[in-house]
Amino acid sequence: MSKTISASSKTSLSAPCLVVCAAAIALAFVSSYIQLVKMPFGGSVTMLSMLFICLIGYWYGNKIGLITGFAYGILQFIQEPYFLNVFQMCCDYLFAFVALGLAGTFAGKKHGLIKGYLLAVFVRGVFHSIGGYLFWMSYMPDNFPKSISAIYPIVYNYSFLGVEAMLTIVVLSIPSVQKALENIKRNVI
Repeated sequence: MSKTISASSKTSLSAPCLVVCAAAIALAFVSSYIQLVKMPFGGSVTMLSMLFICLIGYWYGNKIGLITGFAYGILQFIQEPYFLNVFQMCCDYLFAFVALGLAGTFAGKKHGLIKGYLLAVFVRGVFHSIGGYLFWMSYMPDNFPKSISAIYPIVYNYSFLGVEAMLTIVVLSIPSVQKALENIKRNVI
């Protein structure tokens, strides 16, 4: 019998759960270094790094997913810190990566992992876009067209997030990957 840390009767962090969360954070962190495309002003298309955090939210629920995303956000800040002020750091690191834990929203529904993953990526993009609009736009050159300044952070952030999301959905659509994830869920979770 494993000891649990419980905030409520519905959500508990057992020792096996903590191990799976730590493994997911490690896999996400390592895969974030495999950058298929690196964007000029931050962000990149990685080798499915968001998926590992999203799986925790999907398998264990949003609460544990959000906690895992928070820990991962701190590691992302340590990995490649860009700091203008506390609110920008929260938008670009803490809130954005915490959002990946929302993948559990559609757990138990048909195509729940894909729906939850897309929701998590969308919300992550919202936080990056807010940070981009409020903080990073002031660093654009003077000749940057003002007519697109409102939409630029949205286009910029969803360009790399969207590509990685599409790659991840393709991988998740492979029957052998689906079967492997089901086996992990059944035997480990």
